[in-house]
Amino acid sequence: MNLDQILNALKDGVKSIEEAKQVILNAQTAEMEDIVVDLHREERCGLPEVVYGRVKTVEQIKDAAKVILEESGRLLITRIDKEKAGALLPELPGCVYCERSKTVCKLPETSLKGKVLVLGAGTSDSAVVEEAAVTCRMFGAETKVIIDVGVAGLNRLLEKSEDLRNADCIIICAGMEGALPSVVGGLVKVPVIAVPVSSGYGTSFGGVSALLGMLNSCASGLTVVNVDNGFGAGYAAGRILLAAESIASK
Repeated sequence: MNLDQILNALKDGVKSIEEAKQVILNAQTAEMEDIVVDLHREERCGLPEVVYGRVKTVEQIKDAAKVILEESGRLLITRIDKEKAGALLPELPGCVYCERSKTVCKLPETSLKGKVLVLGAGTSDSAVVEEAAVTCRMFGAETKVIIDVGVAGLNRLLEKSEDLRNADCIIICAGMEGALPSVVGGLVKVPVIAVPVSSGYGTSFGGVSALLGMLNSCASGLTVVNVDNGFGAGYAAGRILLAAESIASK
């Protein structure tokens, strides 16, 4: 029972104030062995709790995922390999596995106003790009992905100028020296979220060079997340669009 349902039951006289209070208190979490699922994450943050799958067992992921699916109707599991996903999918109706982004998800039926453009500087950045895109779609955002438009061939980016103009928020994933977000940041007026990627040669230091380049960008207002954190970038973009939608409805 979500918060809207509880409050409507209170308004309609189906539940007393005390009963509604108890339902709210009891519905905040679901406790299982080794896992406590936050059932109010969607009410507070706009997206149900996301399951990080890399180090969890199949049973742990399944227990949490089933509760989240039942409560919200949508689900995102990140950093999960093909073997674990194969064991989980029969237990999670409506969910699909994306091998490139290493995610299991069930997308929402509702849509969020606003368009997100996710750019990858090179093909090597694809996994991080796809993780960001899946996360945006979990918010219900219309999301377009364009790969291999890095600064080594700026003509490829300029050919996508219409996509840049049409976007309400842009996520840019880049390795090497991480220059692409600075270039795009000087061309658009919408929020730009930069994701340093660990692709690159020795002195890229696993994405640290790209991270430092993005943090020192001369493109004003650039937002930077952690190395390979496509999920964090997608979450930030979703929150931006949720805030914009809330402002527009006032």
